[in-house]
Amino acid sequence: MANSIMYQEDGYVVLETNQPEELLTESELLKKIEVILATSQSDLPSDIAKFNTRQEQAQYLLHNYCEFNTDDDNYLQWYVVRWEKK
Repeated sequence: MANSIMYQEDGYVVLETNQPEELLTESELLKKIEVILATSQSDLPSDIAKFNTRQEQAQYLLHNYCEFNTDDDNYLQWYVVRWEKK
């Protein structure tokens, strides 16, 4: 049986075009995704576009994707991490 710690999410490591990697909480990452959705000029995939609000779209992206390309040259990637306690 799998250990429950395997499903624990403490935050996300976030990679973005021409930016150093960031460690963000879920709420911080959701805000970042919402801003990117608001400023994105690209067409959203149909499974994301079906949601009426940016908040719903960001929530869906966060839990069903790990990358969002705003155009051919810019990307946002996120990966779940657990914080190590010392």
